[in-house]
Amino acid sequence: MTELNRKEDCKLAEGKIHKKKQKAFGADLKNYLKCMVPHIEPGIKTSNSRNVMLSAEEVIQWSQSLEKLLASQSGQGVFREFLKSEFSEENIEFWLACEDYKKTKSDHLHGKAERIYEEFVQADAIKQINIDYQMREATAKRAQDPTHTSFDEAQKTVYILMERDSYPRFLKSKAYLNLLNQLQTNTSK
Repeated sequence: MTELNRKEDCKLAEGKIHKKKQKAFGADLKNYLKCMVPHIEPGIKTSNSRNVMLSAEEVIQWSQSLEKLLASQSGQGVFREFLKSEFSEENIEFWLACEDYKKTKSDHLHGKAERIYEEFVQADAIKQINIDYQMREATAKRAQDPTHTSFDEAQKTVYILMERDSYPRFLKSKAYLNLLNQLQTNTSK
């Protein structure tokens, strides 16, 4: 595959050339994974600039727990694409926003809390997460006088939702199994 074709496939996979059609998703995900793992070597490099090598061992570790999957930058990327295919990427985006929020300096908490609330928590949020009314109200109250733990309960709820629902399907998905198979095949060469 030429570098130009690879770049076009990456643009397609990122949705920059056309809107994804549901039936074409499999092809788009395959192209996305090619962008994530452009080199076929015993370890596979991911496309991010940090020159991270993706190994079969790392991908196998993703199957041990959602925590191990989310601890890996590459794992987050592949899982995010899977969640996009299920129209539930707001879950990982909220979880990551909460992780970032916990590292925020105290004098910036209010602005970030407001952004997270408006983007994910409020009833008409564009990326509204799936939490019940009581959790939504309690989180809204905590976000008004923010601390580093303001979103902990909602984050835990979303984590459990991903762990019980999306994560098991991800482990059975063609995207995950094909990536693992490709890495294991390359390692045995």
